Amino acid sequence: MRIIETNADLPISSPPDIPLLEEGQELDGDEFMRRWEAMPELRFAELIEGVVHMGSPLRYTHHAKPQLVVGGWISMYISNHPEVEGGMNPTLCLDLKNHPQPDGVLLFTAEHGGQAKLTAKDYFATAPELVIEVSASTKKRDLGKKKQIYLKHGVKEYIVWRIEDETVDWFVVRNAAFEPLALSPEGWFKSETFPGLWLDPEALLRFDLPRLFHVLAEGRK
Repeated sequence: MRIIETNADLPISSPPDIPLLEEGQELDGDEFMRRWEAMPELRFAELIEGVVHMGSPLRYTHHAKPQLVVGGWISMYISNHPEVEGGMNPTLCLDLKNHPQPDGVLLFTAEHGGQAKLTAKDYFATAPELVIEVSASTKKRDLGKKKQIYLKHGVKEYIVWRIEDETVDWFVVRNAAFEPLALSPEGWFKSETFPGLWLDPEALLRFDLPRLFHVLAEGRK
């Protein structure tokens, strides 16, 4: 067993016959997953256009707290929509060069015509309808290569919460491209794919959960 120290001072190990994942490696999807599955302590890694990206330690206000708020928002929506499922930090095995790990996803169940399928090992084999990224240090990648990957693989709506810019982007597919979703007259985003999935971006930016959930409840009326 070999052990390395990450920048979070957490030991990451793998069996001696399987190389470690490292930032910047060029791998195919099968080898990427083989190495990652041999490193159970590792919590975040992505393969984007054949290049490995590994997460830095997560800051509280820049990632952990926003991710919790996003999780609460999608959980509240799911609680009133049994035809919808969601999750946080899943690996999407989209093709041999791209295995992104978004912060959140929302999808219709198979019984209700959902497009997402799972592999035998319980990873996503095809893309869910909606993907969410909490974007701080990864902003360039989230709005660049990953955005194009999600579009290519059929994601219908893509939300990027740019923490440092204090901005929320919501993209929808039109004319085979991601275009910004316009705010409603109330100043809210209203999903075109998921009925009643409404978001007050100002409430999200303020971490105002009562307001966030109030606007979401308005979408049920």
